[in-house]
Amino acid sequence: MPPARAVGLLIGFAADRAFGDPRHWHPVAGFGTCAARLEQTTYGDSRTRGLLHEGALVGGAVAVGLLLDRIPVARTAVVAATTWVVLGGRSLEREAAAVHARLARGDLPGARARVRRLVGRDTEHLDAVEVSRAVVESVAENTSDAVVAPLLWGAILGPAGLLGYRAANTLDAMVGHRNARYERFGWAAARLDDLVNLPASRLSALLVLAAEPARAHRAWRAWRHDAAGHPSPNGGVVEAAFAGALGVRLGGTNRYYGDRTEDRAILGDGRPVEPGDIPVANRLALRVGVSAALAAAFLGARR
Repeated sequence: MPPARAVGLLIGFAADRAFGDPRHWHPVAGFGTCAARLEQTTYGDSRTRGLLHEGALVGGAVAVGLLLDRIPVARTAVVAATTWVVLGGRSLEREAAAVHARLARGDLPGARARVRRLVGRDTEHLDAVEVSRAVVESVAENTSDAVVAPLLWGAILGPAGLLGYRAANTLDAMVGHRNARYERFGWAAARLDDLVNLPASRLSALLVLAAEPARAHRAWRAWRHDAAGHPSPNGGVVEAAFAGALGVRLGGTNRYYGDRTEDRAILGDGRPVEPGDIPVANRLALRVGVSAALAAAFLGARR
């Protein structure tokens, strides 16, 4: 009989592709609510307070995963359900496609508003090229963060890896910011997220090379030459690989709310991104996701 972990990962991946995120009572949203409430007690402008906050929530998620993994029956269903609720590939694809649909019909204001669901930058004055760049960058980075990474940790540690990874990633999105409130409190969340995403980002980039063999040399060149200039040690790797594989340039100046700007290194040596690159990026992300699911199932079957 095939190992429950491998089969569960594949079923969970298929469920995400078929249905996307659960529409009601999403466990990740519930975790975020609990984290926000706990922050009211644990918050303090120090790394120690942030470390305690991070340890309590990620440790709790891992503990729940370990308990689920000990259920003596229906282990495949447990792994499948856990995989489904932590993956975000299908929802990412839908959001990217929704922005593209607005650009395709000339609705730039609508595209600017919709892309805010994918990025944290100020989108009010972006033109179609910059909106498209924002979408492709989000598709690239989140393919690693929301698909490849949870699958990899699920293959290694089962439900504990799936839930622990998603907890760490969610907390980084909530408190891992470089601003006055979270510079110190969110330090542990940001560093842990960098750590747990490091192997998946490299695997994602390798899968990009495999998915686009005709442009693999360009993707590898962009990864090798440009990724280090990105502020994220993981996001730069995946975005550079996508840029090379798509034959476009990513990176540049991003403006954030509060009049903060960030000049990022240029990734890739191709042309500027166009709206038509969004569905191409989605298709590349899907191929990477399918490859990651198969790789995770192979690894999970051996554990």
